[in-house]
Amino acid sequence: MYSIILVEDDHIQRDILKKMLVSTYKFVKIYEADSESTALDIIEKNDINMFLIDVNLKESSGLDLAMKIRDILKYEFRPIIFLTTHMEYITQAFKQTHCYDYILKPYDKNKVYTMLNKLILNENNNLNKYKDEDEDKEIVITLKSGIYVGINIDDIFFIEVKDKNCEVNTINDIYITNNISLKKIMKLINCEYIIQSHRAFAVNRNYICKIEKLDAKLSTVYFNKYPKTALLGYKFKNKVISEFKKGKVIIC
Repeated sequence: MYSIILVEDDHIQRDILKKMLVSTYKFVKIYEADSESTALDIIEKNDINMFLIDVNLKESSGLDLAMKIRDILKYEFRPIIFLTTHMEYITQAFKQTHCYDYILKPYDKNKVYTMLNKLILNENNNLNKYKDEDEDKEIVITLKSGIYVGINIDDIFFIEVKDKNCEVNTINDIYITNNISLKKIMKLINCEYIIQSHRAFAVNRNYICKIEKLDAKLSTVYFNKYPKTALLGYKFKNKVISEFKKGKVIIC
């Protein structure tokens, strides 16, 4: 799902723009923030496609927030659009943050839609295209027996390092690779939903159904409709749990 964060400390202005977005873009998830700290918390815990940021936040500058967003690797080139009543800040905004454009207040509905349509509709099409490509992506690995086998990445539950080999647990079977490291097979897979959970494990976040704490440093990862489990190490805990929660409603 395409996602937008709306950072505006004036709740009336924020509500006006949110209603415009919600009424037109049914497939878009809208996040709201009234401060830099709230915005950064949302941005770090979720995957944001577009940023609409008020230049004049009360507690901080929208330009400063944009600079912090640009320092996050995955957001280096994502579109930032500034909301402003003062044109004098825009030149500085373009130079410092490489923002895509700006929207003047009070909002002109037609101008807002003209600008956002270019970004949202095109980007949403690209997201669907990349999703389809990832779902069909296969890797070819050499088994310990010397046989070559093709594996659909989407079929992988988890990968476990055993001695100098990797055991790939999939929907269809368990495949033991011939003398390959976890680092190398992760590079070969190159998929955002296959994530490392332990020095000896990588898991498919899409199949995780439960994470259970074992002790201060280890947890057990359980998978939907699969009896075997993987380990989650302390070093990878925050990343894996964040990915597990992504897109879900968190009750407590």
